[in-house]
Amino acid sequence: MKVSVAKCSQYTLEEAQNALVFALAPFGGLDWVQEGMIIGIKANLVTYFHPDAAATTHPVLLCALVNMLRSRGASVIIGDSPGGLYNHVYVNRIYSATGMKDVEAAGAILNQDFSVSQANYPEAKAAATFTYTGWLDKVDAIINFCKLKTHGMIGMSAAAKNMFGVIPGTMKPEYHYRFPNQESFSDMIIDLDEYFKPRLSIVDAVVGMEGNGPTAGTPRHIGAIAASDNPHALDLVCAKLIGIEPQNVPTLQAAIRRELCPSRVGELEIIGDVDQLCVPDFRLVSGSRSIQFHKSAKSGFARLTGKVLQNSLASIPKLHAAECVGCAECARICPAKAITMKAHKPVINRDACIRCFCCQEFCPKGAMKVHRPWIARILGH
Repeated sequence: MKVSVAKCSQYTLEEAQNALVFALAPFGGLDWVQEGMIIGIKANLVTYFHPDAAATTHPVLLCALVNMLRSRGASVIIGDSPGGLYNHVYVNRIYSATGMKDVEAAGAILNQDFSVSQANYPEAKAAATFTYTGWLDKVDAIINFCKLKTHGMIGMSAAAKNMFGVIPGTMKPEYHYRFPNQESFSDMIIDLDEYFKPRLSIVDAVVGMEGNGPTAGTPRHIGAIAASDNPHALDLVCAKLIGIEPQNVPTLQAAIRRELCPSRVGELEIIGDVDQLCVPDFRLVSGSRSIQFHKSAKSGFARLTGKVLQNSLASIPKLHAAECVGCAECARICPAKAITMKAHKPVINRDACIRCFCCQEFCPKGAMKVHRPWIARILGH
């Protein structure tokens, strides 16, 4: 399996295009694109943030790719379904905030089809049936153009996780509830990747997001664009770039279990100097290490003990009250209905909480944080 890594120090059109040419060359560049094809670019447009916030795929990189595709006679549709209403008004607000009007000026079409389709996927590990955004039915090939970020629930958001954006926004909490733990949720994500099979996956790692990601973290310069025809191999390299161990990324572990990528980055063929671009002090989500003790336990007592330890050590969402404005977005988005508002502040019912971290991901002020229990800090987990 191949992954290419290109240096791209800043968001300029010339540097972006040069980096994309290098990154795509090992996969035949764009020679597979034929005149008249419709290419769908699945960007990461998670919410209405300015590109400088490092939460979304940067428009300059998308413009560079659009130019390359259009030069081959292809039409390009760019879309995503952010967390929220999947309709013209809401999504176009996201387009404006994230700089997608620049991409439209470059000749791309911003998706305006807000229909949904139904998938039956009997080969799936978890999501044998699911609802997805109907605009993808119109395209001849998908390019998955993600953003490299930390993530409260699964440690890292990159290529595999980006395909969760095919689920219509208001249905995302339902899917968190259907697949409430890391393992089942990750299997569902891998099912989406395998069903849609993006022709290429590209990661915007020029400026990533560290800390309280995937929306309330801090921009961090990495200076790279990476690409692969295998999203899981790309994620393995992304993990190396930011210094997170593969065993602490549940989507990677799900892909490895299904033999969709190797377990070690050393088993990949890497084109480009990935070691030069690694960020050794990248701030990860607190408590993103694996604590699935009960999985390897032999006896019933050991499995029970493992589950107790897991619950004691697992990270949880926790409110920083001083940053909360009482908007109640966390209560609205919570798939388990575990959050109620009291005195204009959210209160989490820990017995009902499924630790999906939707409240942390979609808090507009970043007031919900990933919290490591004191015992986990003492033990070093």
